[in-house]
Amino acid sequence: MPDSLPDFERLAVACRDRLTGMPGGARSADAWLFARLVAAREVRGERALLGLSASALAALAERHFAADALTPQPAQELALLDDAHAAFAVAMRDFLVGLAAPEVHAADALCLATILAHACLRPDHLWRDLGLSGRDDVTQMLTRFFPQVVARNTDNLRWKKLLARELALAHGGTPGPAPGCPGCEDFGFCFPATQPAAPRA
Repeated sequence: MPDSLPDFERLAVACRDRLTGMPGGARSADAWLFARLVAAREVRGERALLGLSASALAALAERHFAADALTPQPAQELALLDDAHAAFAVAMRDFLVGLAAPEVHAADALCLATILAHACLRPDHLWRDLGLSGRDDVTQMLTRFFPQVVARNTDNLRWKKLLARELALAHGGTPGPAPGCPGCEDFGFCFPATQPAAPRA
């Protein structure tokens, strides 16, 4: 493992390798993806931010991770989720599940939809909220699990903005930012009309 990696990244790499049981690899591309997503939160003590119930996470581990690699933890509530955020997460999860590729495992699609929905509540680029390496990782993940989402991104929007837009349109609403968008460094780029007007000189 390169010494130049930041501490949390080094921990995430070690955690990912423990989960897969195959340092630097995994039994499948899906196992590799889920190990990265879980490890990114696990090393920060933020397992609850995945949005997965204990039973869903245990089933995911049974499908993809090495035996006993993910230690059980006491049930954690997603604290501080207000009603609007909780409703958004459920709506986004259900929206994505409806667009899942037929060839992917249904339970995996549900897990990933849940993880994505909860990542949209956090204030950063989607790839960072997921603990991935960049936008291309998100594109590959969506192409595999939710290809219709990728096909709809004809304007090359940021993924979190695109997801929020498509969810709003699917429900007959007006497109706007996801709950986490206002805290992102690029909020003004994605939603310039929502920025306050500059004071006149």
